[in-house]
Amino acid sequence: MATAPPPLRTTAGNLCLGSAPDSWGVWFPEDEQQVPYTRFLDELARAGYEWLELGPYGYLPTDPQRLKAELDARGLKVSGGTAFGALHRPGAWDEMLAHVRRVAALTAAAGAHHLVFIPPMYRDEKTGAFTEPPELTPEQWAGFGRAADWLGRLLREEYDVRLVVHPHADSHIQTQAEIERLLNESDSRYTNLCLDTGHVAYGGGDNLDLIRRFGDRVGYVHIKQMDPEILAQVAAEDLSFGEAVQRGVCVSPPAGIPKPADVLHELARLEAELFVIVEQDLYPCAPEVPLPIAVSTREHLAGCGLSGTRRPNFDR
Repeated sequence: MATAPPPLRTTAGNLCLGSAPDSWGVWFPEDEQQVPYTRFLDELARAGYEWLELGPYGYLPTDPQRLKAELDARGLKVSGGTAFGALHRPGAWDEMLAHVRRVAALTAAAGAHHLVFIPPMYRDEKTGAFTEPPELTPEQWAGFGRAADWLGRLLREEYDVRLVVHPHADSHIQTQAEIERLLNESDSRYTNLCLDTGHVAYGGGDNLDLIRRFGDRVGYVHIKQMDPEILAQVAAEDLSFGEAVQRGVCVSPPAGIPKPADVLHELARLEAELFVIVEQDLYPCAPEVPLPIAVSTREHLAGCGLSGTRRPNFDR
């Protein structure tokens, strides 16, 4: 009787590949320009991925049993949840916390242990209009790290979920200086980094430097690339991130910066085991666009040494 083959492992042994609704042009729980979640899940599995991030709360089913049935039917598993919220707005804390708790509960029910926390953008995603000043005041910064730690401790103690803060274009955690300030003013037991390589590049940061100097704080990774020519247009024309995405700022490997092979080489030197989640911001896009990109991206990353599906062990 033949024995079953061993489970696939990443050739960069501490890294586990996945993808996300973002790579299918999904930015919102509901939007007429987005594909139905069933098509996303079908195509994710067809493209050869096993792990996925949940994306905007409400896009995928929020009933744990229904979500499990949809995932099990396609052989898919959850790497983490995604929540949006402001740590610098005390007046909106209760509303934000209620949202984060819903995401954390679903994440935990799905067997995942990371919550990717994305700060709000200060420019509207669709219109580009400014909704807040682009920089925090000293008073807002003063409580930022403590607020992150409070939230991270709650998530860990009540849900066994790790908080990883995600730098984002047009947000107050965008530049390398802002990322480093957050890490320096927070506690590694409760607050760590979702290293989004594309957004770090968008903000002018150095991904390899961050990995080398703050590798012990990298708890989760989004891997994506940006087109340097369009980044130059962003600076010259003061484009919003939504406008930049529509111009094609987010590109498929091997195009763009940073080079995935360089990032994976540095990540593979870390002791921690990490999810590496593919993202390519495509909103809005035609329904037939994402699948071939997802396949070619997976194949490129496999050529860089990232090809397996082993679930990481989590120690932070």
